[in-house]
Amino acid sequence: MCGEKVKQMRKVAVVAAASRQEEKMLDTEVEMMIPLITEVRTRTGLDQTDIGFTCSGSSDFLAGQAFSFVMTLDAVGPVPPIAESHVEMDGAWALYETWVKFQMGVIDTALVYSYGKPSPGSLQDVLSTQLDPYYVAPLWPDAHSVAALQARLLLEQGIITPDELADCALRTGTVESREDYFLQPLLADPLREADCPTYADGGVALILASEEKADELCERPAWITGIDHRIDAHHFGVRDLTAAPSARLAAKNAGAHDGPIDSTELHAAYTTHDLLLRKEMGLDIPKIPQRSYPIQADTLMASGLLRIAEAARSIWDGSANRTLAHATAGPLLQQNLVCVLDGGGD
Repeated sequence: MCGEKVKQMRKVAVVAAASRQEEKMLDTEVEMMIPLITEVRTRTGLDQTDIGFTCSGSSDFLAGQAFSFVMTLDAVGPVPPIAESHVEMDGAWALYETWVKFQMGVIDTALVYSYGKPSPGSLQDVLSTQLDPYYVAPLWPDAHSVAALQARLLLEQGIITPDELADCALRTGTVESREDYFLQPLLADPLREADCPTYADGGVALILASEEKADELCERPAWITGIDHRIDAHHFGVRDLTAAPSARLAAKNAGAHDGPIDSTELHAAYTTHDLLLRKEMGLDIPKIPQRSYPIQADTLMASGLLRIAEAARSIWDGSANRTLAHATAGPLLQQNLVCVLDGGGD
């Protein structure tokens, strides 16, 4: 949805957010989400009867059981009955579905949440299940090895350099100096430990509101002025792994270049992804650092929605007026969503 067209559509804002990430939680998904959902409802003064739509994102593969999201609805509350939907995707896509619901004119408020708990099992194995079922998945490559294939192509073609990787690791806080980076052993050649994500259990909850409600619920709403998502081919053999055209197109359609961006929140779990996304979307190295980095703590199904929450927080605290949030899903940046937020509502 291009920025110019969105201005003609219904205004929607993020008015509250709550999140939590830890390396390993003993809480169940329900226990993890109850305080987060309670927090955003309390901040806005809403109870569930005031919320017109609820949408969530999670992974049955990660939970190890079908329709696992149904149990997590206990965190919302079984009474009263609610209008609800779910996506087997990162919560950023649940937010997109909710935004479309607003454009239909049927709701004025919504709750969006997502969560993931990789600690009970092997996330590296779970991620292999999303690969091509005929040619790639039977080889059972781990996620770091798949990312390393892309990294090797990027380095050999000169699209990124080892020094850029070191600088990115330093900026994201995975090393304390460039010297420390080059002293690290290779984890999946050519990637070092500082290039690769660590995983965390966690969740995030947001409240969205229409123009008629947002100013009542939040002192400075973070208005969604542009949002778009695109997808590249699934099979590695028909993709150029040194490019991310879906990210480039989503950024363009979301209006990322229609004005200055004060801060960016990228869902980049590898240093190579951070650098590639910035090149594809025409983004400079940020003057304001991200509030958190997936490379330090990546939560499957929640990291993308968390990027939108962090972008909104930059607007609420006044450190930025126009922010860009990015979410990705699938192997090697296959699917990309870009959301532009503005503190002025223009």
